[in-house]
Amino acid sequence: MTLSDADVQAVLEHMNADHRDASLAIARAHGYPAADDAEMTGVDEHGATWHVSEGPTEAAVRVTWPDGPVTGPDGVRRAVVALSRAAR
Repeated sequence: MTLSDADVQAVLEHMNADHRDASLAIARAHGYPAADDAEMTGVDEHGATWHVSEGPTEAAVRVTWPDGPVTGPDGVRRAVVALSRAAR
């Protein structure tokens, strides 16, 4: 089951408005230890993508969900929480 466009938009808005700290921790744990900003730019049932800034360097990092594909916004929330906890 894929996420609807409305689900994707809601997740992106929520993550970028309320959980930039979690996004930054995830980016740092997945190859950008000196990152100073991370914005979630994509999400689907298999993982998420963040735009990462590390000083003057910018990159995209794709992270798959730790327990495999998810369904719906609640599945994304659980997966992001798991990634965030593992990153910290």
